[in-house]
Amino acid sequence: MLKRICRKKLIISSTVLLIIGILYCLPVSKKESPIKTELNYVNYDIKTNEVYLLNKNNYLTRVKIATENTDEELVDEILNILICDGEGEDKIPNGFQCTINKDTKINSISLKNKLLKLDMSDNFLDTSKELEEKSLESLVYSLTGIDEVDQIIVYLNGHILTNLPQNNINLPSTLSRDFGINKKYELTSSKNIDRTTIYYIDRNNDNIYYTPVTLVSNDAREKIEIIVDELSNKILTNNLASYMNNNTRILNSEIKNNTMYLNFNENILNDFDNNSILEEVIYTIALSVNDNYDIDNIFFNVNDKEILKTTVKSLE
Repeated sequence: MLKRICRKKLIISSTVLLIIGILYCLPVSKKESPIKTELNYVNYDIKTNEVYLLNKNNYLTRVKIATENTDEELVDEILNILICDGEGEDKIPNGFQCTINKDTKINSISLKNKLLKLDMSDNFLDTSKELEEKSLESLVYSLTGIDEVDQIIVYLNGHILTNLPQNNINLPSTLSRDFGINKKYELTSSKNIDRTTIYYIDRNNDNIYYTPVTLVSNDAREKIEIIVDELSNKILTNNLASYMNNNTRILNSEIKNNTMYLNFNENILNDFDNNSILEEVIYTIALSVNDNYDIDNIFFNVNDKEILKTTVKSLE
């Protein structure tokens, strides 16, 4: 009798120990886990600036580059990307190339009240006739892409650069984006000349970039009308593209409180059911508007119905 009781207790004890062992080996759910886990997040907020580099078709194209500095140091950093064999040349993506003669030296940089004074060696002009103007366009557009820079005075060894000798081009003493880039001339008269910069799509290694072209013409229309008309024109050359439907028309536009209101017909939409506009179309319009108008926001309307709003700063 005593033996049976002991054997029974032994069996029960063994069974309990076996169950405890099995439960211990089973995976514990996250909810029941006594271990506290602390997650550390990596900050991927990388600062970038736009630079304008030569593509395979000899157009200056907008390229985003990771940068580290501000103010004068940022000017120096960008110049070292533009100057061939410069310290920042490794940041240039495949398919693009530097724009400024490798022997160019930076003598001094001064930035005050959004006016940049830049003194370089006169090696800056030691380039081909074809690239002489593009080197200056690249410099002006890249450096005015910095928030703190609106205008530039370029000095060569202490003397203001007033002309490009190979192309016989006289320059204003102070340069801005009004100088233009990748210029295209459609002139019928030497009077009432105006410039409108339009951004087109340019593909490189399966990536999309945006290429500005400054149309120099006698066209007296409002610039936004010229922009939309050019982008809806499918007869484009040299691999420049636009994804805008060629039946797109701007019905009216208005600027109020640093905001531009654009009203289009329905052909600007790529999806009528969802009232959506292609991102590439938004960018080509918004970048073009940003170069031709001093505004902060753009509203895209279709037949007087608001579709979306974009902030100009978000494009930078």
